[in-house]
Amino acid sequence: MKFVDEACVKVVAGHGGRGAVSFRREKFVPFGGPDGGDGGLGGSVWLRAQEGINTLADYRIRHTFRARNGQPGGGQDCTGKGGEDLYIPMPVGTVVIDDETSETLGDLSVAGQTLLVAKGGKGGWGNQRFKSSINRTPRQNSPGLPGEARTLRVELRLLADVGLLGLPNAGKSTLIRAVSAARPRVADYPFTTLYPQLGVVAVGPLRSFVMADIPGLIEGAAEGAGLGIRFLKHLQRTRLLLHLVDIEPPDPAADPVAGARAITRELKKFSPELAKKERWLVLNKIDLLPAEECDPRCRDIVRRLRFRGPVFRISGATGQGTKALCQAIMNHLDNHPAPAAR
Repeated sequence: MKFVDEACVKVVAGHGGRGAVSFRREKFVPFGGPDGGDGGLGGSVWLRAQEGINTLADYRIRHTFRARNGQPGGGQDCTGKGGEDLYIPMPVGTVVIDDETSETLGDLSVAGQTLLVAKGGKGGWGNQRFKSSINRTPRQNSPGLPGEARTLRVELRLLADVGLLGLPNAGKSTLIRAVSAARPRVADYPFTTLYPQLGVVAVGPLRSFVMADIPGLIEGAAEGAGLGIRFLKHLQRTRLLLHLVDIEPPDPAADPVAGARAITRELKKFSPELAKKERWLVLNKIDLLPAEECDPRCRDIVRRLRFRGPVFRISGATGQGTKALCQAIMNHLDNHPAPAAR
């Protein structure tokens, strides 16, 4: 199924039932009085995070969801039956936004978590609610209140521990293939990766983490160049970013440092908070240069970038250095546990 990470859905809660107008009709009760019951509550609409759903593609086909209305009230003070609540399954990691106000309504980050997005209307009053000392036989009732209606923008943000960042053809897909069972497409042309990919990296017994690979960025992505920055939201949940830099670009005129700086600028344009997230520099494709050329090239890149964080040298194609990188990532994640879900 095609990966879809955004969709718009319209949710409409059920209307409350109308109140009843009724009077007691019993053989030995000459002055029975009103006994019309209230209408039932309208059903509410909930979103529920459910495991096993990995895309929002279904909501591109069906995008209107309605809960049931409440039933009208009846005689003998009988309240109408309430409408059943509607639960809409969503992938774990879905952020729910009101499309009209742009207000974030909730974040379904845990399986089984529910979120009320449209509340059902209250039932109308029956005529027994209107009786008083001066109105012993009221014949008025009230209609049920309408249920809430909203247009929602739902965005799927992948749940991953580590995110890969870099230019097209920096070797992100090759790296995730080398360290996990994920098999994204790898080719010698840019934008091979069109959709985010997840891979589980096993480091040892009961020790693993999830790595996310997103399509590559280019300068001007914030303005829509290339595939733009729409996939950067998938890195917002990660605890660590790996910035991959190709030390030997296919184009001899290309400068790895200029490319790395361009990625950093696009990251800041998209989200200052994401730009502040801890980031490691990973110098990739060291197998393409002899050892006597590789070492000065790597030191020059780090010096010109003025990078102060951890730096790793790897080759995703041959696997050189990937084991040490994964072990360092696992140790970092163990020492910096994720905050508990609220």
